[in-house]
Amino acid sequence: MDLLKKRRISAFLIIGVLLLLLYGKNLLERQSFRAVSGTLSTVYEDRLLVESYIFQISEKLFKIQRLVDHCTINYDYSKVIAEISAEEQAILKLISSFEATELTAEEATLLTDFKRIIEKDLSIKSYQLLYNDSSGVNVEQVKVYDQKIARAQQDLDKLSTIQLEEGDKLVSKAKTLINRSQIWAQFELALLLILVIVIYVYIFKKPVIEDLAD
Repeated sequence: MDLLKKRRISAFLIIGVLLLLLYGKNLLERQSFRAVSGTLSTVYEDRLLVESYIFQISEKLFKIQRLVDHCTINYDYSKVIAEISAEEQAILKLISSFEATELTAEEATLLTDFKRIIEKDLSIKSYQLLYNDSSGVNVEQVKVYDQKIARAQQDLDKLSTIQLEEGDKLVSKAKTLINRSQIWAQFELALLLILVIVIYVYIFKKPVIEDLAD
């Protein structure tokens, strides 16, 4: 009976340690799951969503350039300044949404430069800067605006590249976390197998000495 009692005490101690390990493993797995969820959320909110902002801004910037360059024949340009201003306000609104996301240092610098171009360099106060009845389109001034728009587009292209790079980093991080979770799952199976063996050997299997006594 003393030997059986010792075996059961040993079994309970081993089982206790195994259960603690399983509990610790579950805590780590929960943390890993939260990290994966957070990473995927960041991919959507700070990268994919931002890429859609960049696309919308680029479309509006292209429309501004067409208005500045007088590309459309037979278009009524009498309200062109108001239209350009409306597009710029829409761009600034998208920039505000962009600024609310998690920005890298390079993104913050590029976004500040882009915002300054929209607010300062492309703010056209008078249609006379673009066109007058006597000489038509002010080609030199239009070229200046085109250069500013080209620089703004360069900033957008760089921002778009950053989204791809940062998105790849986040996806790689998520894959690492998922692989780690798979390793922990295998560890859990090993612990459960050991637990079953311990229960059988120490609790259900009769000691050899007891078998001989029978």
